[in-house]
Amino acid sequence: MNSIKSVPARVLSRRGGHSLEAEREQFDKSQAISISKAINTQEAPVKEKHARRIILGTHHEKGAFTFWSYAIGLPLPSSAILSWKFCHVLHKVLRDGHPNVLQDCQRYRSNIRETGDLWGHLHDRYGQLVSIYTRLLLTKISFHIKHPEFPPGLEVSDEVLEKTAGADVNNIFQLTVELFDYLDCELKLSESVFRQLNTSMAVSQMSAVQCRLAPLIQVIQDCSHLYHYAVKLMFKLHSCLPADTLQGHRDRFHEQFRSLKNFFKKASDMLYFKRLIQIPRLPESPPNFLRASALAEHVKPVVVIPEEAPEDEEPENLIEISTATTTEPQITSDIFEQTFGPPNGIRDDRDAQIDSLKKEVDMLRAEMEKIKLEAQRYITQLKAQVNSLEGEVEEQRKQKQKALVDNEQLRDELERLQRAKQDSDRSQRLCAEAEKKANATEIRYTKLKEKHSELINTHAELLRKNADTAKQLTVTQQSQEEVARVKEQLAFQVEQVKREAEMKLEDQSIQMEQLRQELDARRDELDQAQRSLSHAKQAGVELSAQVEALHAEKEVLRRSVSEKECELLSARGLVEEKELQLSQEADKATREIRELQGRLLDKSNQEQSLQQKLLDQQFGILQEAVQEAEDILRDAVAKLDDPLHVRCTSSPDYLLSRAQAALESTDALENGHAQYVASMAADAAGLVGALALFAHLTADTIVNGSATSHLAPTDHADRLTETCRDCGQRSLNYLGKLKDKQTLGCAELGDVRRALRGVLQLAQELRPKSLDIKQEELGDMVEKEMASTSAAIEDAVRRIEEMMSQARNKSSGVKLEVNERVDLHLAHLSQLFTAALGAA
Repeated sequence: MNSIKSVPARVLSRRGGHSLEAEREQFDKSQAISISKAINTQEAPVKEKHARRIILGTHHEKGAFTFWSYAIGLPLPSSAILSWKFCHVLHKVLRDGHPNVLQDCQRYRSNIRETGDLWGHLHDRYGQLVSIYTRLLLTKISFHIKHPEFPPGLEVSDEVLEKTAGADVNNIFQLTVELFDYLDCELKLSESVFRQLNTSMAVSQMSAVQCRLAPLIQVIQDCSHLYHYAVKLMFKLHSCLPADTLQGHRDRFHEQFRSLKNFFKKASDMLYFKRLIQIPRLPESPPNFLRASALAEHVKPVVVIPEEAPEDEEPENLIEISTATTTEPQITSDIFEQTFGPPNGIRDDRDAQIDSLKKEVDMLRAEMEKIKLEAQRYITQLKAQVNSLEGEVEEQRKQKQKALVDNEQLRDELERLQRAKQDSDRSQRLCAEAEKKANATEIRYTKLKEKHSELINTHAELLRKNADTAKQLTVTQQSQEEVARVKEQLAFQVEQVKREAEMKLEDQSIQMEQLRQELDARRDELDQAQRSLSHAKQAGVELSAQVEALHAEKEVLRRSVSEKECELLSARGLVEEKELQLSQEADKATREIRELQGRLLDKSNQEQSLQQKLLDQQFGILQEAVQEAEDILRDAVAKLDDPLHVRCTSSPDYLLSRAQAALESTDALENGHAQYVASMAADAAGLVGALALFAHLTADTIVNGSATSHLAPTDHADRLTETCRDCGQRSLNYLGKLKDKQTLGCAELGDVRRALRGVLQLAQELRPKSLDIKQEELGDMVEKEMASTSAAIEDAVRRIEEMMSQARNKSSGVKLEVNERVDLHLAHLSQLFTAALGAA
């Protein structure tokens, strides 16, 4: 009989390699069958057994290489239902598959995105869901790649969450935002699914509806964890940042809380989910993050998945052992027959061993089924124990939170005491600061007075300079007038010379005319003489003598004419010289006048600038005084609400005197204001002084009014406090008008006077009534009071004597002696009262 030991080593090695290849082929075949059955175009939910085989396959090969090698070959663009079921299976593989699945899915992000973009552009009901589902899967992959501390199943302990968040508030803030984005994608998918379903009807048992509802089981599992982590991180953020900064986070969380609560409620009402998952219940209202103790009231939502498989499914093994075990002997026998030939029909030990091995395999299979059932039972028990332990942990956490709340209350009490101590220290500092401020105010008032006196001196100096300038201007005007007078005199002289020259010219022209006439007459005579010469030759000598005499006379006349013309030319030159001299003197006088006018204009501009500077300085002093008065009044008004001022008291009489003084100070203030408004160039000392006096007296009135209200009845106290507050506010309004030049003139003290009169009236009402009683009425009242007192004393003495007499009748011995001593004392007391009444 042949033995297995006689099989060559080559055959044995070939047998082992063939076995691994067969196992791999069997695994690939099994995965391909499961993927094809899970992801198909039928509008029905993915069967749990096929998804479980795919998940076990990822654990078997420690990754999702085989899954993706088949998934990328699926015709996803051809069918929206196929793409929807692919997203569902991928979601389950991410949640429950091997940890390396996440890295494999990261490499195929582009395929997932392309599928979502394709169906997002098409108007298909499943296509829109596929687009939303792919965005959720991409968000899930990105989140878990960035935060590897969170497994894709999202199950981490609170310690891991605290460690991941860290102590940096920026990291906590960013992680919270990413969790909100994650939860938004989950809730958007659920809302889109329910929007396509008619949830008012019991349609959840239809396969088409279950096809849409099946992925929401994983969404419920994710949302429960994300909600819990978001609550934890929100409480941690509120312990680090102010509430106003996190208003947007709170609004976003409240919106997600309402959506999640609505989602859980709708899912709980559907029969399909009731047999597959136990959905937790959320509280009626979201957690109050502004109260740290509310964290103890938070309960982690726990989702429970029943272990029982549905009736239509049968548990199957990942690898069919019977097929594998029958295949391996068959392969071995084929190799054996090829090597040694067919058996001779004789049953040897190997057949017996094969039969025994088959029986052992059957027994092992049965035991394995039993072990599986026991393991499932143990798993159920352990989960129940885990739930109970989680409940205990939650209870301990609540106790811890209560202890933290108590600790916070004690810390708040300590902080309150510390604040009270700080308030007392602050009040002492405020008192010291008030004293310093009062001293500073006095110093500032002194400086203001000195500055005001300097301004007065400067103003007087400017006035003197102005007077000098005016004198110079007067002198200049006088010199100008003198120049004008000289110019007029010169002009008159020029006119006179002109008139004399004209008169001389007229005289000379007349003389020349006369000479011409004489010459003409002489010529006529000469002609007559020549004519007569022709008639009388005898008288030729005489005529020639006459002609020569006439020629000589003519030469004389010509010389006299030339002399007159020379005199006239000299007179004209003299006139021109006089005119040139007068024009030069006039130009010089004009230049001097212009220089004097320029200097006068400069002086006037300088005077105006100095005057404006003086006005600005006076207005600045007024503004400083107004600001100081406002500070004094605001400090007084603040005393009305100062809790440290409650112990300060005052009498109505003193308040009456202060209010009367403040009311009288308004007259001086009004007069100073009227004088300053009438002439701002005048001295503002009156207004500044009246303003300081008014501010101090009014502030004193307000402070004493507050102190008086502390001893007054409630009604009067409230009225007095409000009247003082109104007085301060109206005074501040009046001072506010003094700060602006436009409203300075229309500022009035009527409202302030009415408020001060109101304080006076309330102080008068709070005065003791006994002060208004006359001396005679007071004497009568005293006598009446003394009479009633003496009557009461006599009545009391009489009643005591009656009591003592009764006690004496009933007593004896020591008690009697004591009663007698008491009688003596009472008699002495009655005598003393009687003497006192008599003296009164």
